Amino acid sequence: MAKNKEKLEFLRHSFAHVSMQALEKLYGAIPGVGPAIEDGFYHDFDCEHQVTKEDLKKIEKQMKKIIGQNLKIEKEEMTIPEARKLLKEKKYKYTLELLDELEKEGEKKVAFYKQGDFVNMCKGPHVESTGELNAKAFKLVKLAGVYWKGDEKNKMIQRVYGVAFEKPEDLKEYLKRQEEAEKRNHRKIGQEMELFKNFSEIGQGLPVWLPNGYAMRRALEDYMIDMERKYGYEHILTPVINKKELFETSGHLGFFDESMYSPIEIDNEVFYLKPMSCPAGMMAYKMKPRSYRELPIKMGELGNVYRYEQSGELHGLQRVRGFTQNDGHIFCTKDQLKDQFVEVLEMLEKFYKDLGFTNYRYRISLSDDKKDKYVGKKEDWFKAEKVIREVLKEKEVDFYEEKGEATFYGPKLDVQAINVFGKEDSISTIQVDFNLPERFDLTYIDKDKKKQRPFVIHRALIGSFERFFAFLIEYYAGKFPLWIAPVQVAVLPVSDKFNDYAEELRLKLADQRLRVKVFDEDESLGKRIRNAQKQKIPYMLVVGEKEMKAGAVAVRSRDEGELGVMKYGEFEGKVLQEIQRKTH
Repeated sequence: MAKNKEKLEFLRHSFAHVSMQALEKLYGAIPGVGPAIEDGFYHDFDCEHQVTKEDLKKIEKQMKKIIGQNLKIEKEEMTIPEARKLLKEKKYKYTLELLDELEKEGEKKVAFYKQGDFVNMCKGPHVESTGELNAKAFKLVKLAGVYWKGDEKNKMIQRVYGVAFEKPEDLKEYLKRQEEAEKRNHRKIGQEMELFKNFSEIGQGLPVWLPNGYAMRRALEDYMIDMERKYGYEHILTPVINKKELFETSGHLGFFDESMYSPIEIDNEVFYLKPMSCPAGMMAYKMKPRSYRELPIKMGELGNVYRYEQSGELHGLQRVRGFTQNDGHIFCTKDQLKDQFVEVLEMLEKFYKDLGFTNYRYRISLSDDKKDKYVGKKEDWFKAEKVIREVLKEKEVDFYEEKGEATFYGPKLDVQAINVFGKEDSISTIQVDFNLPERFDLTYIDKDKKKQRPFVIHRALIGSFERFFAFLIEYYAGKFPLWIAPVQVAVLPVSDKFNDYAEELRLKLADQRLRVKVFDEDESLGKRIRNAQKQKIPYMLVVGEKEMKAGAVAVRSRDEGELGVMKYGEFEGKVLQEIQRKTH
C-alpha cells in the first residue's frame, strides 16, 4: 500500500512538471511551485495570458504530446552559483527567490530535473520518463488565482489543478465520485434551499444564516444545550471582544496572532476579537476559590469567534472568518479524567446516533520524544494519553494513533468522519490542555487543604456550527431527518377556499413546536407540490373539502410516498413520535 502511494506521488509530481512544460510552451509562463497533492497535482505560474477554463483542453493536448514524446527525466545537481546563472537566463524569478532562501539556510548544492527543453529546480522525485505517465489517466480540473507563497503582500499569480492516476479506470471512477459529490455540494444545496448566503457587502467568510438554515441551527443548539444540561453542564456566554492582556496571558498573542484580527483601541485600552472562547472560560472558573468537592465543573458555551483566514482559503461554510463553536470546558482532578472522557464519548456517540452518522473513526494525536516542544509535566502527559487509549480500547471502537501530532499543550482525540468526497474531516474534538491552567494559575483546594492544578478538557461535539453544517448538508444532500429539517411539514390547500383550514392546521402543529409552512400561493396545486418537493420537506399535507369535513389530512411522505388520509390527531402523534425517537 505504501509503495503504491509512493509511486502515485512520483507520477503526480511528474504530471505537475509536464503541465508547467506545456504552459511554458503555449504561453511563455514562468513557473512557481508545483507539488503532488491528494488525487493529483497543481502548478503555480505567472504569465501575461489569463488562462481560462476554455484553455484547459488546449493545455491537456500539449501535455499529451509531451507524454507521447517519452522524454527522459534527468536529475542534475548544481552549485548555488551555477543554479543562479541558469535561473537568471531562463528568467525564473520565483525559483530564484526560493534559491536565495536555500542559500541563506546554508545549502551548497540544489537539484534540477530536466525533460526535453524544460528544466527547473526541484527536490523530486520523479518517474524516469514522461512516457511512464498515462495520457488517458489525467485531467485538468480547475484554475485559481493565488498569492505567491500564500502571502497577500505578494503578487497574485495563476494556478492550474489536475487529477492524475495510474490507470484510466481510476480516473473514470474518481470523476464519477466527483459528479455525485457535486450534487451534494453544500454551497449549491445551501443556495437552493436558502440555508445560508455570503454577501460581499457584509464581508468574505462571514456567512448569514437564512431562515431555513437558522431554524436547523436552533434545533441543534437546543438539542445540544438540553443534552449538556442533562450531563451537568452549566452555560456561560462571553463577549466577542476581550482585552489584549487576556490574550497575552493565554499566549494567543504569542503563537496565534497571525490568525487574529487587528487590535481595536477604545478609551486607551486595546481589545481583540476573540479567536477562541477558552481564555474567558478560564476566567469564569477562576472568579472564586474552588474546592475538590465542586469538581468536575463543566461549562458549556455557544461562542462566536473570529479568525483571519486568507481569502483564497475561504470555502462556503467549511472555511469562514466568523463562526460559532460548541465549546465545553471541563475542570477536573487527575483521578476524574477517565470518567470525564468516557462521559464525553457517551454524549458524542448519542449525538451521532441521533443524526444517523455511522461512518467515522477516532484519531489520537500523541506527543513525540522532543521534550522541549510541550508544556506540562511528563507524567501528566503520560496519564492523559494512557487514559484516552484505555477508554477507546474498552469501548472497542475503531481508532488510530498519530505520534507527534499533539498540540504543544496536550494530547487530543479527533473524530474523523468520511465526507462525500471519500476524505476524512475532523468534525469533533476532545483536547486535554496543560497550558491554560498553568498560564491562568488555575487551582482547587484538595481534601488535605493543599492547592492543586486541575486538569482541563476542551471539547467541541459539534465543533464549529458552520463547518459541521457543511458536512451535514453534504451527508444528507439536503434530505435532512425530520427533527432538524428547516420546514418539517408543508400544508397545501387544493384551492383558496381551504386556506382557513390550512392555517388552522398550521397553528395546531406550531403549538406542538413543529416548523410548518402553508403553500397557498396563487399557483396550481401541482406546481406548489413540486415547490415543496424541491425544498425536500419531510411531510406534505394536501387538504380539500373531504379532509376539512373529516378533520383529516392527505399525507405524502418525502421518503415513503403517499401514506393516504389520516385523522389530524393520528398524523400529529406520528410526527411527534418520529421527532422524539430521532428517526432518520
